[in-house]
Amino acid sequence: MRMRLLITGGSGLLGSSLAEVAVAEGHQVFSGYCRHSPEFGVAVKLDLLEGAEVERSISEVAPQVIFHTAALTDVDRCEDDPDLAWRTNVLGTERVARAAAEVGAHLVYVSTDYVFDGEGGMYREEDRTDPVNCYARTKLSAEGFCDLVARTSVIYGARPASGKVNFALWLIERLAAGEEVRIVTDQFITPTLNTNLARMLLEAGERRLSGVYHMAGATRVSRYDFAVEIARAFGLDEGLIAPSRISDMRWRAKRPRDSSLDTSKAARLLAEGPSPLRESLRALREEIGWRARSSHPELCHEGRNEKDRRPI
Repeated sequence: MRMRLLITGGSGLLGSSLAEVAVAEGHQVFSGYCRHSPEFGVAVKLDLLEGAEVERSISEVAPQVIFHTAALTDVDRCEDDPDLAWRTNVLGTERVARAAAEVGAHLVYVSTDYVFDGEGGMYREEDRTDPVNCYARTKLSAEGFCDLVARTSVIYGARPASGKVNFALWLIERLAAGEEVRIVTDQFITPTLNTNLARMLLEAGERRLSGVYHMAGATRVSRYDFAVEIARAFGLDEGLIAPSRISDMRWRAKRPRDSSLDTSKAARLLAEGPSPLRESLRALREEIGWRARSSHPELCHEGRNEKDRRPI
């Protein structure tokens, strides 16, 4: 059934992928943005810090489903500026929820694995939350405003978004250039391909599912082993990946040691289930259009300065 959809953060790593998938499936898609114009869907100005703009945009679009992917996701910046994090991630979500209720839209919210303290790992939806940084506290606080909460982990994809590269692209670029990278061995995640997540979210929105779902990759892995798997998938030198520890990193905000998610509920209830890591990396290779014989893939993008080349 063709639906009228609004995606906040429509130019972001997840939002742009979701818009692309939804447009391909015949839905009428409106992509909300703040600074970077979206590539897919009808562009709609929507700044979470501007309450009147949020209400006006949602009222004018009158969507049946809203996918709320926009957020302040820079973990260290949230720690440095908790007021901005609260106004963006909590009050901004409350504004979206209030406007969604006015037009009768089903609100799907993208949350994070960081709502857990990381002392256990492979967390299920019903496990106790205990965030260890400001970013996670704001994301958890906003969950209660939404119809469906989709928690995910370390999203990566084939294209830069909003002027930034994700971890996978950053790593591929560095290794292709013959540069050594330091990656932690003692942080565990369930990394998530954006197109896989986009299809899970779209199905959940189409079916008007509610409650909490863990929608992430199906494989628990350390950051270091994730990097090694990427190198192997793309025929790059894994010897350039130097093992490091969380204690060596200059992160200002604390990160959970093991925030991996148990995705068995999503696997059981969704037709588009969470993908295993190696399957996702094969898909990533295809999406990038990698050619095995190319010694240096053209992954650099003109107009992006060095500051924008950091992984998100």
